[in-house]
Amino acid sequence: MRVDKFLKNSRIIKRRTIAKEACEQGRVFINEKQAKPGDEVKIGDIVKINFGTGSMKIEVLNVSDNVKKDDASGLYKTIE
Repeated sequence: MRVDKFLKNSRIIKRRTIAKEACEQGRVFINEKQAKPGDEVKIGDIVKINFGTGSMKIEVLNVSDNVKKDDASGLYKTIE
């Protein structure tokens, strides 16, 4: 699954266009490599997102297209 779509489906970032812009600005990393919006994310990958005030590091636990709001937090585990 594309990293921008994963960030939207997991509700880490609210809209896919915002997730795409974050990738283009160099704020998203997959396994310590800078991510482009179309880069694939797989189960077990470590994703780091730099926000304006801090950063978030997560491990991908599941990849799913259709996720309900209550189940969105089950797609990842927060590391930092």
